[in-house]
Amino acid sequence: MQKKLLSGLFWVLLANFLVKPFWILGVEVGVQNAVGNEVYGFYYALFSFSYIFNILLDLGLTSYNTRNIARHPQLIGKYLSSILGIKLLLFGVYLVATFSVGLLLGYGSDEFRLLALLTLCQFLNSLILYLRSNFEGLLLFRWASLFSVLDRLLMIVICGLLLWGPFSIQHSAFRIEYFVYAQLAAYSITALTALIVIGRKAGLRRIRWDRRLFLVILRQSAPFALLVLLMAAYGHVDSIVLGLMADDAQAGIFAGAFRLLDALTMVAYLVSVPLLPVFSRILADQKSAPSPAPLVGALRLVVWPMMLFAVGAAVVCALLADPLVELLYPGRGAVYVPVFRVLIFGIIPIGLTYIFGTLLTAGGHLRQLNIFAAVSLGINLVVNVMLIPHLGAVGSAWASLAAQSFMAAAQLLLAVRIFRLPPAAFGVPRPRNIFNQLSLMLKNSKNQDI
Repeated sequence: MQKKLLSGLFWVLLANFLVKPFWILGVEVGVQNAVGNEVYGFYYALFSFSYIFNILLDLGLTSYNTRNIARHPQLIGKYLSSILGIKLLLFGVYLVATFSVGLLLGYGSDEFRLLALLTLCQFLNSLILYLRSNFEGLLLFRWASLFSVLDRLLMIVICGLLLWGPFSIQHSAFRIEYFVYAQLAAYSITALTALIVIGRKAGLRRIRWDRRLFLVILRQSAPFALLVLLMAAYGHVDSIVLGLMADDAQAGIFAGAFRLLDALTMVAYLVSVPLLPVFSRILADQKSAPSPAPLVGALRLVVWPMMLFAVGAAVVCALLADPLVELLYPGRGAVYVPVFRVLIFGIIPIGLTYIFGTLLTAGGHLRQLNIFAAVSLGINLVVNVMLIPHLGAVGSAWASLAAQSFMAAAQLLLAVRIFRLPPAAFGVPRPRNIFNQLSLMLKNSKNQDI
């Protein structure tokens, strides 16, 4: 199982390191520089709003499906045909809820025009994540890696042509809608391709409307749904509160400072992608042959590199904040630096959360995770309301860091208690063992099903 974990980490990290840094630090920065802080802040606040309601598109189905298929791979055909039907139904619910709350918040025609495009993007992105979960549950990590970057690769090509290519548009004429259209096209192509591939592997012939299975799946995935909702809320509520209590410019500054943290968070997220199916398979095997060794071995492979990366990245970025931010936003870096220096330390608790939160999810401890997430959301909102009137975007940065730190500490302590993790789980594996595992993985990669 450690070989599977290393294989998953290798392919997922390789694919994403080749594509996503350029997307986050190249294309997104280029778009923000082209349209300005106020327009980008307007877009980012609406994006965060549509993202929070994204839970209605999924209701925990993706995490539930990854865990379930990893434990029972023979069920993929049955679940794929039924869950696709559920996804279409949930899209209608998502649209009603999103636009209804938008009306209550006083959104006007400009907001709703952009929100309509963003809701469609969110649906397609949610569909891609669900389709990827089938590859991950089957431990087909190379396919999962491909579909984790294909949409961004397509967006890079389209936006690159618009920003810097032969068909480039002058910055003064570039509209934020072009950025959203590029996302819409890329998501559509990726979703269709992923559906064709996994449909052939699962023997999908049609979408089923099985009411009884529909209710069973929704009931079992409900705790996952609540967890995703709460985590999305405390992770993205800052820009919404900033937009309501301050202005779009402050939301844009927060978004610009958050971008570097987002790029680093990508590493932590990518490590967690193969962890959920691997942890689920390990815990399922332990029921028939109890042994802590596989779980301890898997944790040793990820905990110490994650912490080495997170602490090192946070310290280096904080020390070099001025030149780093100025490199991304020439002539305007000073407004981002104070926010960035606070936000960047969030990579440490985020890294812990992606490991131990994933372990607790694989173990089915959703009730405790939901309690932690609800408390984190409360911390985020309270600190935001207290600090935004005095500190603006810097106050939101402190709120984000406080919420992330509580979540990480709570998950770590709970995981140690529930799984009775020994100190060896946090130890450093021998370099020779890692080298042997990587060599074996590369030697056998040609024989694995891509």
